[in-house]
Amino acid sequence: MLSNKTALITGSTSGIGLAIATALARKGANIILNGLGDKALIDKIILDLRTLSLGQVHYNPADMADPKQIHDMMSEAEKKFGGIDILVNNVGIQFVSPLEDFPDDKWDTIIALNLSAAFHTTKAVFSFMKQRKWGRIINIASAHGLVASPLKAAYVASKHGLVGLTKVAALEGGGFGVTCNAICPGYVWTPLVENQIESTAKARGLSKEQVINDVLLAEHATKTFVTVEQIEALVLFLCSPETANITGAALSIDGGWTAH
Repeated sequence: MLSNKTALITGSTSGIGLAIATALARKGANIILNGLGDKALIDKIILDLRTLSLGQVHYNPADMADPKQIHDMMSEAEKKFGGIDILVNNVGIQFVSPLEDFPDDKWDTIIALNLSAAFHTTKAVFSFMKQRKWGRIINIASAHGLVASPLKAAYVASKHGLVGLTKVAALEGGGFGVTCNAICPGYVWTPLVENQIESTAKARGLSKEQVINDVLLAEHATKTFVTVEQIEALVLFLCSPETANITGAALSIDGGWTAH
């Protein structure tokens, strides 16, 4: 149980992030949600999570591309809960384009959200975790943090960088009971991937079915998408006492993609 812990999950109003927040709520953790969505959607998510957990549920709408808003969110969390015990850096976006046509603003936004946001949140929680002699930082990276694909310059660069940041945090936190690991999923059926299917189909001149079978799942030995339930189970495992010596790892959950 995580009833004495507070977890902040970025990008947690849908998809992988919401699944992780739900799993942690079931274990009794206080939950800090962050992400996009209209008020009615956010209110429903908060209500649903409160029915699952004895812990508190809080929402902060910080734009994770804005360091000041991140800082304000982390300060608010510290005042409300005393500090963050479990940090899940999940927020991320994708954009597909040939390198020579890749828009500068898309590069900047993707690096800010997928990589720089994790730096700012990790920096903010690190001292508290070290003082408490316990902390879990879990970065939702990607198989693209280990291998590359065409048309995804910013995404691949950001996820490789996130794996590198993970290793540094693991080395600096290891003597203080703070672990940091990266989960590297293959293709997970989420709104992000659904949008990517359409943009990839347009960029490559393929049907959606061809993108799914011949592009997305081509390297999955299992020929199936990763599920959010599989990722949330791995997050819970990494928060358990048994994983105190698992740190600095890039943990693949990719249907065998990076075994090639």
